[in-house]
Amino acid sequence: MPDGFSGGDTAFVLISAALVMLMTPGLAFFYGGMVRVKSTLNMLVMSFISLAIVSVLWVLYGYTLSFGTDAYGGLIGNLDHLGMRGIGLNDLTGSIPVTAFAAFQLMFAVITPALISGAIADRARFAAWSLFVALWVTIVYFPVAHWVFFFDNGKGGWLGDRLGVIDFAGGTAVHINAGVAGLALCLVLGKRVGFKKDPMRPHSLPLVMLGSGLLWFGWFGFNAGSALAANGVAGMAFMNTQVATAAAMLGWLAFERIKHGAFTSLGAASGAVAGLVAITPACGSVSMLGAVAIGLIAGAVCAAAISLKYRLGFDDSLDVVGVHAVGGAIGSLLIGFFATGHVGQSARGLFYGGGVGQLGKQALGVLVVATYSFVISWLLGQAIQRTIGFRVAEDVEVAGIDQAEHAESAYDFSAVGASLARALTPTTTVRKTEVDA
Repeated sequence: MPDGFSGGDTAFVLISAALVMLMTPGLAFFYGGMVRVKSTLNMLVMSFISLAIVSVLWVLYGYTLSFGTDAYGGLIGNLDHLGMRGIGLNDLTGSIPVTAFAAFQLMFAVITPALISGAIADRARFAAWSLFVALWVTIVYFPVAHWVFFFDNGKGGWLGDRLGVIDFAGGTAVHINAGVAGLALCLVLGKRVGFKKDPMRPHSLPLVMLGSGLLWFGWFGFNAGSALAANGVAGMAFMNTQVATAAAMLGWLAFERIKHGAFTSLGAASGAVAGLVAITPACGSVSMLGAVAIGLIAGAVCAAAISLKYRLGFDDSLDVVGVHAVGGAIGSLLIGFFATGHVGQSARGLFYGGGVGQLGKQALGVLVVATYSFVISWLLGQAIQRTIGFRVAEDVEVAGIDQAEHAESAYDFSAVGASLARALTPTTTVRKTEVDA
């Protein structure tokens, strides 16, 4: 093996990549439990299809656009690695093979469009959604990943490497990117039939809890793995992820108890996800106490933010905007206050003597990614809606999208119905003597 190669770091990153892959099925369960019964299967498959589409596109051109040598002033990678050509078994990124790094970053690319799907639950055509995923990762995610994640000694992505925006594991590139795209799409598709009139409660809170638990577990790979080495920064990112998520759950539940008078399982699961989102950009630059503060703030603010859809009139079905866009922005901005300068980055936040310089950089990163994602996502959504049609027909939405789009349903109630019918049908036993009489 070449000089600088580390078997331990490689194993750590490959395991982290597998954990991040698990997050997409976890997200499918999380979203699948939050919708009504008639949309469950569609919600699951909308996440799973991202595994198929993005994996193929990543090999064809996604990796080279995201992590190829910069071609245009920090905006996009070159085409030297189309089809992953020119990448040998002994080529390294840091201390790990390029193939291991590519596998790890692929899983980020997979889950990001899947996050968007929750904003348009119950009403999107599956073929249109699949087309959107392919176009969106090509035009939005791959360039933004290059802006934020590609480092080349000041000649890499213009936000992360040249400007100095800190995003350790994807607060801007993943969560703000996906959350704002979700806002754009729910505006394009419009409100669900019965929005603010009919009850649209989660059909399976156990599935929601299972999904959030899988996300929490996989997120250790997401955040700690972003150190790309089994080292102290990875350990700090791991601990920050745990304590921020725990604090966010408490913050969300406290807000919920004060506002609505109850501690709900949905609130616990949503609070955990909000904490995971918020600590993602900051886990490699803040202390554990800073992580607790970020989690508490994110839990309470995201709990309040999900009500914006009712006040402003947009139908974000599963609170993608309130959790991912808002949570990602909170975590990214709070780096400007809580960065210690002693973890993975040298930049210091306002509370550690760094002034407002880093906060300004973080704000610019949030604004740029949010604006770019919203505009392009809205244009893509409109183009699909006006050509092949993005939204299902009203009667399909009312009857249930699972049967119309997939010719299946998540649950088979026919056997239960038949058993119930037999139980309720009266039976009469007539003795032979009575018949003869």
